[in-house]
Amino acid sequence: MEKWICTVCGYVYDPAIGDSTQEINPGVKFEDLPESWVCPDCGAAKDLFEKA
Repeated sequence: MEKWICTVCGYVYDPAIGDSTQEINPGVKFEDLPESWVCPDCGAAKDLFEKA
């Protein structure tokens, strides 16, 4: 699974870890995150992420 990086703050979404701050379990691909998901560090939208 590919990691994605926030182009605003540099946060890396790692599917192996998920995002506990927004109840995203490990194993969820970036593409499968809800559209309402935002960067847990800066609040940037999904469209401001790029493949790491």
